[in-house]
Amino acid sequence: MDFELSKSQKEIQKAAREFAKGEFDKDLAIELEKKHEFPTKIWKKAAELGFIGIHFPEKYEGQGLGLVENILVAEEFCRKDSGIGAAVVLAGFAAENLLHFGSEEMKEKFLPKIALGEMLCGGCFTEPDHGSDITRMDTTADKDGDEWVINGVKTFITNGCLASFFTVLCQTDQTVIPSHRGQSMFLVETDRPGVNATEIGDKMGIRMMSTAEVTFKDVRVPMDNLIGKEGKGFYQVLEFFDESRVLVAAQALGTAQGAFDRAIDYIRQREQFGKKIGQFQVSQHKIADMATKIELAKLITYKAAWNFDQGKIDPKLTSMAKMYAARTAVEVADEAIQLLGGYGYMLEYEVERFYRDAKITEIYEGTKEIQKNTIANAFLGKLK
Repeated sequence: MDFELSKSQKEIQKAAREFAKGEFDKDLAIELEKKHEFPTKIWKKAAELGFIGIHFPEKYEGQGLGLVENILVAEEFCRKDSGIGAAVVLAGFAAENLLHFGSEEMKEKFLPKIALGEMLCGGCFTEPDHGSDITRMDTTADKDGDEWVINGVKTFITNGCLASFFTVLCQTDQTVIPSHRGQSMFLVETDRPGVNATEIGDKMGIRMMSTAEVTFKDVRVPMDNLIGKEGKGFYQVLEFFDESRVLVAAQALGTAQGAFDRAIDYIRQREQFGKKIGQFQVSQHKIADMATKIELAKLITYKAAWNFDQGKIDPKLTSMAKMYAARTAVEVADEAIQLLGGYGYMLEYEVERFYRDAKITEIYEGTKEIQKNTIANAFLGKLK
């Protein structure tokens, strides 16, 4: 059993840390957050240096690496800045559906553009009336000649107003029982007639990212835009979640570490009652608890990524990683604010923004309650 990263993995980790240190400026982050503006220049530069699509094969302009390397980048980016980091890390969100299930033509056409920073993408799974329940879709896709016609509404879609294409989960058989067996996934370019994306409004956190409601009204796509096999969309999405949830866990892990770093810096310098805050036992105990949670979150997140790279699908483990890392991010950021006191509540000191950005990791890619269901079902099975 070896808990050490390889030499190349350490080099990737270091490169990501140095890039973030040089490019993720605090004042720029505050400005982008206030404007709700995507960090386009940083994203494109990250792509030029090979950080985007690092897990894509080289023939698609990736580096042919795995999920472990991908989460190392995510962790370092979000550690330096929770907002810029999340936006850049999720620039190619859901492109993995093409990588794992798409046709060769799809891969050749779209994956290089994601890796080179020429386009963003998104996954359209969540619906207004269903939330985390994707076992039934109101968005439908019906055959009409040599085309599919898509109608429906998706909500809380990451990169919604900026993406060049979506991978969309639709109900293609409305009579089959159980209904999830009648779902299929499609690639839908956003410039097709009938596709419309609208920002959902102000958000608590991740304000640099576009989060939209996307409507599909009689959107026609060719038969070749079917991703994978007809009727297998639900299962494909579940497999995608086993990868994407680990990436969100890494986002949460980096966010927790970033808040922790700022708390450490503050209590080493700030004096109260004639002593450094870090000299008080209550502060030291907080630091001990925060550090321990981060270390545990790191261990399970790294293990889940390693497990995926071994070709193993373990929804229980990925759910554990996402649930625990996300909870750690929220709790550590909360304690960081407490350690900074009134300053922690101020935008300038960053930890309040890390707290706001941390919370989404307990919600998207399946809420923490959904993760608990997955974990419990792995042990209990289906009870009647």
